[in-house]
Amino acid sequence: MSSETTELVFPVALETVREAARQAGLSYAGGVPPGVAWQLFSEGHALLVDVRSGEERKFVGHVPQTLHVAWASGTSLIRNPRFVRELEAKTGGKDAVVLLLCRSGKRSALAAEAAAKAGFTQVFSVLEGFEGEIDEQQHRGVADGWRFHGLPWVQD
Repeated sequence: MSSETTELVFPVALETVREAARQAGLSYAGGVPPGVAWQLFSEGHALLVDVRSGEERKFVGHVPQTLHVAWASGTSLIRNPRFVRELEAKTGGKDAVVLLLCRSGKRSALAAEAAAKAGFTQVFSVLEGFEGEIDEQQHRGVADGWRFHGLPWVQD
């Protein structure tokens, strides 16, 4: 895909996501599928911020060269009271195009709501998360998620 084509496709794709978010009554810009998130990030159109705990990133894996701002930490996932300030500092401001990634898409949606409430204008949640939803056998990554789609990731 040429960069000229990319410039035409991504604003349209994000506007479609925004419109769906408006119709759904979301307070943030919307949810982006993992493949689109990777393309936006890898081509420099957006920042990808992992909102999982540091332990999750280290032991489960993470997307290379992403930013990290934990939404919550510890085994009981205690909410990070500095989340919005840290997000703003690491992304360079509230107008940056920011894609938030968590385990299954639930925490990233909560984090996106908080960021939008604090004035972020282009914050999106990555749908399905890094590992995906849990299935009937209590397994993740068998039907959806970043890793399921074969997108780049590394493990420490």
